[in-house]
Amino acid sequence: MALNYQWDIERVMIAGMSSRYYQFVALFTVYCCAFAVPYLFAIRFRKHLITPVPVFWLLLLFAPVLFALKVSIANPLENMLQGVWGNYFTVVTTLPFKFLVVLIPLAVLYKMLPAQPSFWGATVNNIQWRPYCLMLLLMIPLIIFASMQLDFLNAYPRLKQVAFIAPHTDNLLAYQLLYEISYGIDFVTIELFFRGFLLFAFVRYAGATAILPMATFYCSIHFGKPLLECISSFLGGWILGVIAYRTQSIVGGLAVHLGIAWMMEAGGYIGNLWLGRNMV
Repeated sequence: MALNYQWDIERVMIAGMSSRYYQFVALFTVYCCAFAVPYLFAIRFRKHLITPVPVFWLLLLFAPVLFALKVSIANPLENMLQGVWGNYFTVVTTLPFKFLVVLIPLAVLYKMLPAQPSFWGATVNNIQWRPYCLMLLLMIPLIIFASMQLDFLNAYPRLKQVAFIAPHTDNLLAYQLLYEISYGIDFVTIELFFRGFLLFAFVRYAGATAILPMATFYCSIHFGKPLLECISSFLGGWILGVIAYRTQSIVGGLAVHLGIAWMMEAGGYIGNLWLGRNMV
């Protein structure tokens, strides 16, 4: 994390690469370090907790490959649709497309690997909603604080990515809501991959030890975000991992993640308006 924010590895070096292939290789390297190195430490110092069979090593490499592909791959509509509305529909279909990029391989793996009680934790069994509501309430003052920070307001709301359509429609709210739904789909992808696949595929080989490497990997995908968000992502990923491990479900964590994401959108929108910035 220190090296990333010192050298702007994600936001400048990787984002500025000339091709998506180079971005894929660079992202794979970052993610592999964030995910594999903690496992290597665990195998070295806590070998009795892990069973590193050949399938384990294959999954250890496959995970950063899949997520690097998800981040770097282009939307097929990118060069097919033209004009203002072409740009808008490219934006709102990119995250659902990337959801499919992750979902399809995970569905194949789900069929190939030993049976699980549910599809990577996508079940409402054993869910008690009160703790998740409490977590969201505890996040409100933190989001209010973040909404007064300039680096946060420069990044949020993500909704400003489609501000360019405002002069071209009389139904702006509907198109903004469509964008927010598309934005929310990315968190389904995140929870399915991190608290689902990275936990339940590895827990049979590493037990609860699988939580920490998942959290470090999760932290690394926030390297392009404001520093405070990146720091908190590790703690948040760890907490959500513990909850998913104990409940054997990702649904409650998904609800929390979506709630926080949309509260951050609201906080960014209100904070920018407070500063006199026009979000449309």
